[in-house]
Amino acid sequence: MHFYSLRSSLILFVLLLCISDSESLKTLKNLAVKRGGSLSIPCFYDEKYKSNRKYWCKGYYWSTCTIVASTNTSGRTSVTDHPTQNMFTVELNSLQDSDSGYYWCAVEIGGLGTPDDKDYMYLTVSAGPAVSVINSRVSGQEGGSVSVQCLYSAEYQNKQKQWCRFKDWSCYTVGRTNTSQNSAVLVIDYGNGSFSVEMRGLQKSDAGWYWFSAGDVGVTVYLTLTRQPSDSTTVSGNTETELNGNTMVIWILLAVGLGLLLILATIITCMLRKKCNGNQIETRKRTLTTESPVTYSAVISKNKKASSVLDHENDVIYSSVTTTTKKKTLSQAVGDDAVIYSSVVSEYKV
Repeated sequence: MHFYSLRSSLILFVLLLCISDSESLKTLKNLAVKRGGSLSIPCFYDEKYKSNRKYWCKGYYWSTCTIVASTNTSGRTSVTDHPTQNMFTVELNSLQDSDSGYYWCAVEIGGLGTPDDKDYMYLTVSAGPAVSVINSRVSGQEGGSVSVQCLYSAEYQNKQKQWCRFKDWSCYTVGRTNTSQNSAVLVIDYGNGSFSVEMRGLQKSDAGWYWFSAGDVGVTVYLTLTRQPSDSTTVSGNTETELNGNTMVIWILLAVGLGLLLILATIITCMLRKKCNGNQIETRKRTLTTESPVTYSAVISKNKKASSVLDHENDVIYSSVTTTTKKKTLSQAVGDDAVIYSSVVSEYKV
């Protein structure tokens, strides 16, 4: 009797130890994904494991599982640690049917005789998964709303549908509006293989990992939130727009002013050129009119007797040279003298 009591106590101790382990590291138990698709799996751990190595292991038994990927590895399967959130994520890509099976989220503890902390889950990869989502990553804005569309197969028609979040492991059921912090969560099952979740009045605390489940099968969804623009940002934007508009007006006015200056400079230049040309013409007229004209008044020609040798040259004798004064025109200067040769006598020598 004492033996059975001791054995019961030992079994209870082991169960409590397992529960303690599951509290320090946990993940979803049953996930489904479409063949060729991708899946993100969050694994949450205790704060004391922030600096420990994390890894992803495949196998039905923990003692014989094979490590597929560890922290900061890359490839078709990768493990990324997020110490500030006390979690690490496992990214699975290009999944095939052969990838179905049992897996373990694990944290390396180290030390002789100290087992690593872990939690298991089962992954199903098929052409038509039991549950799926249109988008596994959705985004919204603080104060706004977001909608998630989920699908499930016919055999899960009458199974319970839930929308749950990892942060506090709280779940929202179908048929009524649920409250999450300051936001409202509305879960609707249309009964034709589709299921929707609408989250309204989103707050910063609503960001993070969620999962949709039908029966015991689920699929993960990650929600990202962006901050709503503040009034100061709007005012700053309006001010910037006004400044840009004023700058444009200033540039236009400068361009118009420069154009007017160029036109005015061109007109002045043309006027100066015309004035210079007029002065030059006036000067030429004055120069021409100041010259004294010569007038020949009486030219007398006489023939001399021919000699044996004719002189081919004509002797010109000017007589009675008188000088008269003529009045000039308006453009001429008054007082210039004009010379008139009155008597010109030409004789031929004999």
